[in-house]
Amino acid sequence: MKHIVSIALSILLLGFFSCKPEKKEPQVSIGSEENPEEIIELTLEQANILATLPVECITKEYPNKLGHVLGGEKDLGSPKTLHPAFYGCFDWHSAVHGHWSLVRLLKTFPDLEEAEKIRQILSENLSQENIATEVAYFDNKHNRNYERTYGWGWLLKLAEELHNFDDPVARELEQNLEPLTQLIAQKFVAYLPKLQYPVRVGTHTNTAFGLAFAWDYAKSLKHQELKDAIQDRALAFYQKDSGCPLAWEPSGADFLSPCFEEIDLMRRILNKEDFLNWINNFMPDLKEINFDLPEAIVVDRKDGQLVHLDGLNFSRAWVLYGLTKQYPDEYSHVLPLAHKHFAYSFPNLVGDDYEGGHWLGSFAIYALGER
Repeated sequence: MKHIVSIALSILLLGFFSCKPEKKEPQVSIGSEENPEEIIELTLEQANILATLPVECITKEYPNKLGHVLGGEKDLGSPKTLHPAFYGCFDWHSAVHGHWSLVRLLKTFPDLEEAEKIRQILSENLSQENIATEVAYFDNKHNRNYERTYGWGWLLKLAEELHNFDDPVARELEQNLEPLTQLIAQKFVAYLPKLQYPVRVGTHTNTAFGLAFAWDYAKSLKHQELKDAIQDRALAFYQKDSGCPLAWEPSGADFLSPCFEEIDLMRRILNKEDFLNWINNFMPDLKEINFDLPEAIVVDRKDGQLVHLDGLNFSRAWVLYGLTKQYPDEYSHVLPLAHKHFAYSFPNLVGDDYEGGHWLGSFAIYALGER
C-alpha cells in the first residue's frame, strides 16, 4: 500500500515578502529509497501557504526585469503600462506562471482561504482590455519574438489550465486570454519550421521545454496544426540522439536539465515501444536500479542566477515523476531520486529572498502535480 508522506510546512506569514522577511523554514518529510512507493501529497493547508507566493508577486511591479527592446523613446513605459496583465513577479514569464499557479491551486482546492481574492486578482489582470494590450505588444517589430519560447510555453500552459478548469470564472478568463493564446500558438507554428537546430541549454530558451508545454496545450485543445509542427521538429531534433552527457550537467545557472527535458518531451511524442527503445539509447543508465544523480547545490539564494539551481531540482523531479507515472513498470525505481531532489529545495520556498520567491513556487506546484 502506498504511504502518504505529509509535507509539513511551518512558516511565519506576518511580514511575508517584506524587504527583510522573518524566516522560519518549513519542515519537509519525504519518501526514501527504502520506501519507493511513498508519495508526496499536496494538502489544503500547504496549498494555502504556496498560494501566498503568486498572490504577492503577480501584483508586485518592482523590482522588474523587462527584457524589452527599445526602438525609440516611444517604446518607453513602466512594466504595468507595457504589460498590464503580466507585469509582476520580476519578469513576464514568471508573472504568467504565477497566474498559472493560482489557477492550478484554485482548481485543485476550491476552498482555498483566499479563493475570492485570487478570483478577483485573476479577473482584474486577465481582462479583455489588458490582454488586448499584451497582444498589441507583440506587434512592435523589435519585440515580436519576446519570450520565445519559455514564456510562450508557460502562456499555453496557463491557457490549458483554464480550459480544463470547470468553473464560470475560468470560462471567462479563457475567453479573455484567447487572442493572446492564439497569437502564441501561431508564433510556434510559424517559428518551428525555421528552427533548424534545437537549443540545448538549461535556461529559458531550451527548445524541448517549450515544445513539451506547447504539446500539452495542443493535445488538450486538439490544435492539430500545432501538434504536427511540434512532432515534426521533435523527431527531427531528438529521435536519433544517444548517450546524453548527463555528467556535464548542471551548468552554473541551470534551472532545466537539457537531458531530462528531452526525455520529458519524447515521452509525450513517441508511443511506448518507440520511447523505450529511444530512452535506452539516449540514457541507458537510467534503467539501472541503482541509478543516482546528486542534487544541485545552492550556496547563495540571494543570487538570482545561483538560485536557479533550486529550480533545476524541481524540474528534474517533475521529469522523473512524469516518467514514473507514465512507465511505472520500467522506471518506478527513480521515484526516490525525484523525492530527493524535491526535498532538497522545497524547504527554501517560503520566506526566502525574492530572487527565488517570485518563481520557484510554480516549479514546486508543477512538480507536485506531475507526481
